[in-house]
Formats: sequence, structure tokens, C-alpha cells
Amino acid sequence: MFMKLINILVFCALLFSASKVESLELTMETHCLAQNIYFEAGNQPLAGKIAVANVVLNRVEHDKFPNTVCDVVYQTKEWRTSWTGKTIPKLGMCQFSWFCDGKSDKPKDSKTWAESLQLADEILNGQYFDLTEGAMWYHAYYIQPYWSHHLNETVQISAHIFYR
Repeated sequence: MFMKLINILVFCALLFSASKVESLELTMETHCLAQNIYFEAGNQPLAGKIAVANVVLNRVEHDKFPNTVCDVVYQTKEWRTSWTGKTIPKLGMCQFSWFCDGKSDKPKDSKTWAESLQLADEILNGQYFDLTEGAMWYHAYYIQPYWSHHLNETVQISAHIFYR
């Protein structure tokens, strides 16, 4: 994990000015939140990215969810052993679909990844308020999950509808 942080720092140094890199707090929490922003809302405008991050932080504060950003982001109901012997999340059993969709969890778009890291750092340092009004769940507007009927919709931001 330490090497991941080193690689992130080097990568950011290439993309950001020195002053921005120095201000980034590249912690595991920043990395985990950036991954969720990247994979859940990387193609969304700023408000959509902030809202997705807000859900993670709202869950961290709630007693029904894990109490760290990384534990919330990587929360899954069930794990399995792959053919290589590696323990991986079971398909379709994660809180955030990107984590257990069977695809690589390594960002490919370096610009979007760098923006996600910067935004995650800013959000974790309190630079944005909760746009979701306390939401702890969301889904894309074009799907209708069974659980959405049991919750109170708070807001729609870009491609996601948020609930609490």
C-alpha cells in the first residue's frame, strides 16, 4: 500500500504544479475516495463528483456503515477466491458497483484521476458542503433499484438520484 501512495505522489507531481502537489494530503483515505469519485462520477460535472463523495462521508458518520472512507468504499457482502487464489469481491455484492464488476480498478484516464485525487483531498479537508442533504444512497437516473421506493429522495444531481 505504501508503494501505491508513492506512485500516486509521483503521478501527481507530473500533472500538478509543485504548489498543488505540496498541498495534497495523499493518504489512503484520499486514494479510496478518489477511486470512488473516479469510477462512480468521473464523467460527471463537479457537483456530481462532490455528491458521490458526500454519500461516502455520510456513511462514515452513520452507525450502520463502516467508520472509515476506505471501509465504506470497499464494503461488500461477500468475497470469493479467484482462479489465481486471490480474494476478490463477489460480483454484484458491493455497495459501489465498480468495486465488484470484475474489471480493473486501476484508473486509465490520467487527467480525470488527477482531478479525482485533488477533489478527494479538498473534500476530506472540508472545502465543500454536503450537496445531497444527508443522502446515503444513490443510483443512476436510468435504473430503478428495488430499494429506491423505500427511501426519501433528496436531490438529483447530474446522472444520479440521491436518497436518505
